[in-house]
Order: sequence, then structure tokens, then C-alpha cells
Amino acid sequence: MNHITKLQENLLTAVQTSPYREKTIVFGEGAEAPLLMMIGEAPGGDEEKQGRPFVGKAGKNLSAFLEVVGLKREEIYISNVVKLRPTKESPKTGKAVNRPPSAEEIAFFLPFLQEEIQTIAPKVLVTLGNVPLKAVTGEKKAVIGEYHGRPVALADGRTLFALYHPAAVIYNRALQAVYDADLLELKAFLQEEGLL
Repeated sequence: MNHITKLQENLLTAVQTSPYREKTIVFGEGAEAPLLMMIGEAPGGDEEKQGRPFVGKAGKNLSAFLEVVGLKREEIYISNVVKLRPTKESPKTGKAVNRPPSAEEIAFFLPFLQEEIQTIAPKVLVTLGNVPLKAVTGEKKAVIGEYHGRPVALADGRTLFALYHPAAVIYNRALQAVYDADLLELKAFLQEEGLL
């Protein structure tokens, strides 16, 4: 049994005795020894249905990201801070809709993300938005506006490269140029480091 399978089993065991036992767990997936690990906030509806990270709309964003950077999905590892879909009831439809993860959900899943990072051992961590940025840095006051678009050395020897969450670009079109420039900076960094 490999380390990632053991980690998944440990997570499932922990979830069974938690308030999240009725939820679908969406594990990370990808290359066994990737250069880059991409970390999102939490799965959405498509991810919950398919049991895979970054599918549906998020998958389209990921495909565009990978095309610009010059990587293939099978060359990277993809995960989320929170491994279940955080939802609330829509006042209009009464159906479950996405919401940001709670502090309790983040605290529950953070040790599993940290172990996942240690197990996967990527050289570069790409975070999408504030939730994974705070999780990776351990800084509660970290904000994407201060970190985005540049490599940051982490204490464990890895490099953090923070990006705005792709959904932020949908809601704030002014961020599109910034996001695009950040992707080009990431590509340049990976090339300079000999990782592409």
C-alpha cells in the first residue's frame, strides 16, 4: 500500500467519526512525483458528483491554466484544502449551493492537506485564492493581493506561487489581465528553474 492510499484511508476513518460523515470526500489526484501541486479551496458540485478534483467548470479553468503554463494534467497533482463540498441552502431554490469553507472545516482537513503535501513532495505549490494560501503559509492574515504572481520560498524548501482563484476572474473581469500575467510569470519561473 502506498503512502497516499494510507493517507486516504486515514482521512476516511477520521470522517466517519466527524460531522462530515454524510458528505462525499473528494481526494486529490495526479502524478506520483509531480513538480507542481495545485491546491484549491474545496470541491464544487461537479467535483462532488464525479468524486474528482477540478472537473466541470473548474476543469475548464484548469485546462486553460495548463495550456498557458505548458503542462499536462497528468504531470501535476491536484487537491483542495477541504475535501468535501461546503454547501448552504439557496433561499431561491431550496437546493444546495456552494459556500466558502468554514473555519471548522478548514481546521479538520488542514492536517490531511499538510500530510498530503509531505507525501506528494512537489517542488512548487500553486495555490488558488486565499483559503489555500493561508493553509500553505500558516498565516491567517495572508491575502492573495500581496502574494500573487511571484515565487515565495517556504520554510520547508518548497516554492509557493499564489494565484487568484479562477472564479474571482469571473466575478471581477478587471482581474483577468492580472491573472493572465501571473500565469506567464509562473511559466517563466518554472522555465528558469528548469522544471519545464
